[in-house]
Amino acid sequence: MSSLFDCRDEAQLLPGMRQARQAIGRGELVVMPTDTVYGVAADAFSAGAVQRLLDAKGRGRQSPPPVLVAGLTTLRALVAEVPPAVEKLVEEFWPGGLTIVLPAQPSLSWDLGDTHGTVAVRMPAHRIALELLEETGPLAVSSANRTGRPAAVRIEDAQDMLGESIAVYLDDGYSKTGISSTIVDATSLVGGAEPRIRVLREGAISRAQLREVLGGLLEDDPDSEAAGGGA
Repeated sequence: MSSLFDCRDEAQLLPGMRQARQAIGRGELVVMPTDTVYGVAADAFSAGAVQRLLDAKGRGRQSPPPVLVAGLTTLRALVAEVPPAVEKLVEEFWPGGLTIVLPAQPSLSWDLGDTHGTVAVRMPAHRIALELLEETGPLAVSSANRTGRPAAVRIEDAQDMLGESIAVYLDDGYSKTGISSTIVDATSLVGGAEPRIRVLREGAISRAQLREVLGGLLEDDPDSEAAGGGA
């Protein structure tokens, strides 16, 4: 049976974090708050736990989950290289709503699904998420919803969709923004013939904000091109 802890209540916060950490260690799933929307989390290095996450969401291996980290040091350990442009993005937008896709460190023994040798990484700006990440290490985390349904912005939304597939629910009230992270693909910066950063999903960080940091390294907005672009 799932456990629910209201992390706004200090009396529930400590036991909730302890049970969440233990559940992750057993390869079970935890729903936790982040700065964007609620996420369902699993041990990134447990193939069985990641498969449980995909099953709970109703997703196939062709949709691998991103990985949340506690900081830049962990990012460096998970990816093959951190190009200077990505360093700038991290400095400007982490912790926060930006997920960055890079070639994965080839020596890592994990199975997130059909990643084609890449990994999507983000550092959330939420105290509970960061504390859990400090204790467990990198977590595979996807929005806490069934595929095709809106992302959960309240713990009740996640419970309605995911039910008993989750071992521990950590409640922290309404999500801060309710807007999913922006996802950018920076893989071509690592040995690519034409280095450009592509926006895979627009979300919490706007194209304009990205352009301020990246300049011409950011791909052109396809919508602008379709509309005639301008000078």
